[in-house]
Amino acid sequence: MLQAFINTLKVKDLRNRLMFTALIIVLVRFASSIPCPGVDPAALEGFMAELSAGSKDGGGVMAFIDLFSGGALTHFALGALGIMPYITASIIVQLLIPVIPTLEKITRDGATGRQKVSQYTRYLTLVVCVVQGMMVALAMINPTKIGLPQPSVPLYLGNPQVFTLMTILVLTTTTMIFTWLGEQITERGIGNGVSLIITINIISRLPQSVFELIQMAWNGSTPDGTSFRPVQLLLLMVVFCVVTAATIMLSQGYRRVPIQMVRKTVGKQMTGGATYMPLKVNFANVMPIIFAGAILMFPEYVFRYFASKPDASTIWNMLAQSFQNGGTAYMITYAVLILAFSFFWVANQFNPIQIADNLKKEGAFIPGISPGQPTADFLDTTMTRVTAGGAVFLMALALFPMFLYSSFKIPFIVAQFFGGTSLLIMVGVVLDTVSQLESHLTMRHYEGFLKSGRLRSRSGN
Repeated sequence: MLQAFINTLKVKDLRNRLMFTALIIVLVRFASSIPCPGVDPAALEGFMAELSAGSKDGGGVMAFIDLFSGGALTHFALGALGIMPYITASIIVQLLIPVIPTLEKITRDGATGRQKVSQYTRYLTLVVCVVQGMMVALAMINPTKIGLPQPSVPLYLGNPQVFTLMTILVLTTTTMIFTWLGEQITERGIGNGVSLIITINIISRLPQSVFELIQMAWNGSTPDGTSFRPVQLLLLMVVFCVVTAATIMLSQGYRRVPIQMVRKTVGKQMTGGATYMPLKVNFANVMPIIFAGAILMFPEYVFRYFASKPDASTIWNMLAQSFQNGGTAYMITYAVLILAFSFFWVANQFNPIQIADNLKKEGAFIPGISPGQPTADFLDTTMTRVTAGGAVFLMALALFPMFLYSSFKIPFIVAQFFGGTSLLIMVGVVLDTVSQLESHLTMRHYEGFLKSGRLRSRSGN
């Protein structure tokens, strides 16, 4: 492993790529620490502290959004929106491709089609940025509109209309710059730029989480007074290692479908023979969790809004508590949505008929299965079974941080690293990045990170 890193620094092109990637990451993190103009930093810090301390879900929606911006939302920094508007736009476009025939036709045009789809994604990102920037600005002016308590002092300075326009402009510009920087990393650096920026933002919260754990072990209790001993700290470390290993297994797991290729002679080489088609256990990656989390933001906002009114009935308070992060209704709905979106993503992105047709054209077949429609039916059935197992595993992984918080009163900032979105993204991106480094080293005849075997990226390659 150490030799592989040394080899990485020996290759000039690879060294330049790593330095370029590191520079971009530093710029992103720097922008995520500069407050937006028109914000009262002291008032905002006090309000966020009160919100986290008084909330039973550790900040709920605010904490979930803040995770992807690396704490920028808490400080209302330039990168408060982070790269999530681009991710949202990408997801929407990917879901629309199978639905809109024109988009589906464009994607079949190769590199030209992909460029057009990327262009449409950027346009949609701009729209999402404006909408989210406006919502964030209005929430800063009057937090009660999203179900949050009214701060004791205003969180902004100056005229509210000017503050709203300035906030939209600043946040939108920063997000579009982040998107461009992510594309530059993909082209001139190492790894997927957008995913890498999100990962770095998540990892930036790790030191604070570690400090929280050490502080709880030192004090002998959690922030709410629950007993916490050093042996529990060791147990959590073991649990973290186990959950991480399970996440890697989920990310790298696949079902081998045997494929028999027709043997052909190309020049002096013989091609074809027995091979296999990998069907990923977690085909949708982290998308079902992101979808489910995004949808569940709205019920919490709505119920908190009605519960905050002076004449609110007890039913609104019950619903608001139940749909908090870690509440019973929240966890049940969260689990159902993850299962549903897992199958939905596979149904939209995995086309067994097209795969069967491609195999037939290439003269390949699955042993024991007739070409054509029987092959498509077999692939569809196999993928459904694989997805079912992967979806249940993904659901358990997503619910585990909530279980830690609700049952053992582990702070949200700590529990979020024991599964769910953050751990899946970190593991997936790290594996992708190491896989790219491995490919670069192997291409230049250097020993890679693994002496045997090969890392697989999230795309299955």
